[in-house]
Amino acid sequence: MTRSWQITGVVDAARARIATARLAAAYGVPALERTRLTTALSAQLRQCLTKGGTWRLTLDATAAPAEEGLLHLVVSPVPGSGAAAQPSWRNTVRCPEAAGPAGGATVADDPAVLAEALLGADEDTALVLERLAQQEELVAFHREELHQTNQGVLALHAELDAAGRAQREAFAAERRARTEAESARRRLLFLADASAVLTASLNHDEIVRRLPELLVPEYARDVDIWLFDGDGDRQPPAPHPAAAVLAARTGRPQYAADHPGGLPGVDDQPPSALDPGRPLLCVPLPTRRAPLGVLTLSPPGDRWDPDDAVMLIELTRRASIAMDNARRFEHNRDIAETLQRALLTDLPTTPGLSLAARYLPATHGLNIGGDWYDAFRQPDGSLITVIGDVTGHGLHAAVMMSQLRTALRAYAVDGGSPGQLLTRLHTFLHHLQPDLYATAVIARFRPGDPTLTWAAAGHPPPVLRTPDGRVHTLDAKPGAMLGIPLRQQIADHTAPLAPGSTLALYTDGLVERRAQGIDPGIERLAAALGSFRSAELERDLEGSADRILTPLLSDSERDDDVCLLLCHLAA
Repeated sequence: MTRSWQITGVVDAARARIATARLAAAYGVPALERTRLTTALSAQLRQCLTKGGTWRLTLDATAAPAEEGLLHLVVSPVPGSGAAAQPSWRNTVRCPEAAGPAGGATVADDPAVLAEALLGADEDTALVLERLAQQEELVAFHREELHQTNQGVLALHAELDAAGRAQREAFAAERRARTEAESARRRLLFLADASAVLTASLNHDEIVRRLPELLVPEYARDVDIWLFDGDGDRQPPAPHPAAAVLAARTGRPQYAADHPGGLPGVDDQPPSALDPGRPLLCVPLPTRRAPLGVLTLSPPGDRWDPDDAVMLIELTRRASIAMDNARRFEHNRDIAETLQRALLTDLPTTPGLSLAARYLPATHGLNIGGDWYDAFRQPDGSLITVIGDVTGHGLHAAVMMSQLRTALRAYAVDGGSPGQLLTRLHTFLHHLQPDLYATAVIARFRPGDPTLTWAAAGHPPPVLRTPDGRVHTLDAKPGAMLGIPLRQQIADHTAPLAPGSTLALYTDGLVERRAQGIDPGIERLAAALGSFRSAELERDLEGSADRILTPLLSDSERDDDVCLLLCHLAA
């Protein structure tokens, strides 16, 4: 079905619009779509009237009456009517229903028809306004919902920001805790290592030397150690900071600077007049009796960390204990060495027999006092030579050595062979000191007798060099150690003794090494003794003793005494 209208004025346009609205309603176009269609048509017709001329509205339905189809609207200029030449305006809507008979009625000038059309337009407008109101409510709802969402997002952002700040603060606290733990671990490790270094030495001067090396430059820029003299005089022989003098008098650590130190357990003092611009920490070196001195330090930077200061005070206390122990050790070692040297015998002069002895105290540890040598005559003219070693070290071992030496000389006055003398010494030591043991070897030289008689009790074997340069180890089965809880009779042994022979008696400190044992050392001693010529031993037995000790002790840690006794029978 096709309809068309000529439009030359406003009345024609109004009739065309009403007719279009009625036809669209007849074809079942929904009110909202019908309103959009008529509104768009009105706007187009208004433009056409503005331009002038005659225009044609064509309305065309393309579907059968019983089917849903399309309603096409075309507004085009009528040629030759004065309308501006331009493309036609087109619009299309769907038609759900077929048009009834009235659908094709022509719009008349009947007021009833116009009123009906106006009311219908108002109904459509009311429906559109209703839809618009619904949309406004929906928009308002969505706007409120969006507002609430925005508020929620803002709240969420605030919570996330707060959580981020809390997390950053937690991370910062964790880093600080980790840094503090690492610093504490570093201080404890340094304190342990430094304490081990200081307490490992029993040399007072070495401890004093090592302490600044440990502290500079990590914990101090420079270190000064003021030690009191042995009489306890605390007056400084050279200028010292007033804080150091105060620390010596009070026994409390002092901090001298132009600002408070705030160090735990440390008293603040004015800056030192000797160096006002340098902060000083003066820590006394305490002992059980009185301070040994004062340690004065300057910080590696502007000031000390309080925890570092606590660690330094503790290290100073440990260094003081190490120094005090070293002084006590040196004092006891000097006493033991003096006692032992006083008890060692001046070797007798015997025609036809030369003697040379060497005693070297240990230089590492308190290991002085157990080794001894002796040589004396028996009433029958025999010469007894002995060398021995008491277990243990220090003053106690030195005292026991002197008692054994005295007892051996007393027993030898009544005569007796080397084995008999050692047997009596064994009984004496077992009853005198059940928990102390000793080793010894005795060799007897009898005038005019070409035989050497000797006996050993748990001691390294004697080494004999014959005049032809060959060296023999006298390793016949020895007795057990002296003093062990065992009854024993120590046997005598003999060896040929030709003129020009040399016998070497020694203690284990000369030949024993921890990593090698004693046998390689005895072989080295035999080789050293065999390297001498007979004339050299005859001429200079003392120098020969020194030349034996030098190579044998080149690899020794000197943690034990060393005794060597050479006996050379003249050719």
